[in-house]
Amino acid sequence: MSRETGILAGRLAALLETLLPGTGGAGPLAAGQAFLESSFTAVAQDQDLAQFPGSALTRPAADGPHPIDRLALALGLHAPADDRMVDLILLAGLPEQHEGYASVLRALHPRGEPWLPVGLAAQLLFPADTQRLDLRAALETGPLVRHGVLRLLGEGPFGERSIGLGEGLWSCLLGLDTTPARLERFDVRPDPGVPLACLAEWLAQPPTQRAAATLAARTPCTLMVCGDADETLHWRGCALVRSAGRDAFGLLLPAGADADLQRLAQAHALVRGAVPVVRVLESVREPDPAGAPPTLLPDFPDTLVLCARPGSAPARPDLPLIGVPVPALSAAARRAMWQAALPALSADAAELAARFPVEPPVAAQVARDLKALEDAGAAAPTPDDLASSLRARAGLNLSSAVKLLRPTATWSDLVLPPDRREQLREAVDRLRLQSRVLDDWGFLPGRAGVRGVRLLFSGPPGTGKTLSAEAMASALSTDLLVVDLSRVMSKWIGETEKNLAAVFDSAERAQAVLFFDEADALFGRRTEVSDAHDRYANLETAYLLQRLERFDGLAVLATNLRQNIDAAFSRRLEFAIEFEEPDRESREAIWRAHIPAAAPLAPEVNLYELAALYPVVGGLIRNAAVAAAFLAAADGTPIGREHLVRAMRREYDKAGRAFPGLPLGLTL
Repeated sequence: MSRETGILAGRLAALLETLLPGTGGAGPLAAGQAFLESSFTAVAQDQDLAQFPGSALTRPAADGPHPIDRLALALGLHAPADDRMVDLILLAGLPEQHEGYASVLRALHPRGEPWLPVGLAAQLLFPADTQRLDLRAALETGPLVRHGVLRLLGEGPFGERSIGLGEGLWSCLLGLDTTPARLERFDVRPDPGVPLACLAEWLAQPPTQRAAATLAARTPCTLMVCGDADETLHWRGCALVRSAGRDAFGLLLPAGADADLQRLAQAHALVRGAVPVVRVLESVREPDPAGAPPTLLPDFPDTLVLCARPGSAPARPDLPLIGVPVPALSAAARRAMWQAALPALSADAAELAARFPVEPPVAAQVARDLKALEDAGAAAPTPDDLASSLRARAGLNLSSAVKLLRPTATWSDLVLPPDRREQLREAVDRLRLQSRVLDDWGFLPGRAGVRGVRLLFSGPPGTGKTLSAEAMASALSTDLLVVDLSRVMSKWIGETEKNLAAVFDSAERAQAVLFFDEADALFGRRTEVSDAHDRYANLETAYLLQRLERFDGLAVLATNLRQNIDAAFSRRLEFAIEFEEPDRESREAIWRAHIPAAAPLAPEVNLYELAALYPVVGGLIRNAAVAAAFLAAADGTPIGREHLVRAMRREYDKAGRAFPGLPLGLTL
């Protein structure tokens, strides 16, 4: 670039000598002309200006193709017809190259601005009157402006306006991989620890191969990479581009991105010779008020990869659209991924593939975490270490609609009938062993929705539904994500679906147990359609059915009234467990479970007596045990009968139930 800007400096100095002869001596113009001449002399190697005809297109760089060559290729610029366009780009970048050029242009600008004035560009590159229209067309409707490479700045007469480069482009032309702060990028660097070989099955599918062929041929079209998890889609889109031998330029653009931001995005992709892989940050659900469908990078002259959920982002209506579905990795692919990422755990690859069905970039992050521990002297990693790493990373980007709980309950904390406890263990085993049954043994081949485990917990409040979900999460060495229904449900059409998508994305990213409390609010029976709200409510239910079916983890739906759950959901559940109110023996066991061994319990306390007299659920027993302990602590005595009964009486009052009475011989 120093050579090319030096040659243009020489041409500009010659023009000044013609236009303003005798500027030698003092003054800014004289100093500026001297700087221009010295800049040319530094690159000319004792040659005169006549020996540098043409443009940068005819003078290839000594160290291979230059970013200006990539830009010219992308825009279809060819010497000698487009030499002036290339020179116009370089002239516009002079102020960024050196402060001396900015000073010269400031002295020559009618308004004293440090940019290339249109009039000066006309005299240098378009001197004939018949060529002035060519310059106006180039700066108002030409490809350099449409694609964001050049900007026409300022107001006033055309000749007094300024020509500027797109923001940050000159650094890219100098070979630096930088972008403006308002252009949000997605890291697309491949991780050497997780090769693209684990995507071999997906890359070999016909839709993906057709997409790769269009990328290799630089066909102007839109590749719509469709699926559910946003970051997964973006990473897969970038991997698709790399598999076609192209460079990917990952971008995050808001759905309502203005034309200036879109032009800037495509200009940076063009300078890099890269394929923009765009993820839309917000869903677009309504058409443009003027009737035209919204578009994204409509003028980009190459393949565009758009990563979005179906129907959530705009395509370019005047160009071909090719769909590229993104299914979850198969068990074999996940095994290969974990074997490559964590060779020390190769023997556990099948279990890891079943327990942690993540995408390769997440596996690479976890591998780096565990390697850092090994380098610090820790023991060889185990599957539980992997789970801990995922848990640590899970809390970084959780949706606001979910609350992450670190489970402390275990199987020993549950007081349930043996058959209920056995069903819970079977559900955990089904998740752990699905790779062996579905992949190694070949059950349900090609069936959709066979991965993951879905359970329905039904029963009165306080019967242990949440505690059971926590124990299952603990058995799987993962976390419990409790859905906050108040943040999920929305009166605005389409917002509930969007919030639910974020919930499932959070659960898949965390590889956690997903727990919907009072699930009938979300998974209730569909209604007869009487108005638009009923219709959209049913659409939300249909979306839930599909998304729950595709969830690879363990999802628990809890409800107080089983009959309120839509039958369509029930058919998709592997387990339906009824939590009944505990009997007397179970209540005694719950009392003992909630009074720690270290607690000072008075000798006269008879827990079997309390269990017989007060038929309540475990949640109320827990509350009463804790309240009684505080009462005893305030009295400075061990926990006695009167403390426990007084606490239980308050629980009956809170529940609005009639208190059964006091045990024999006790007065309060």
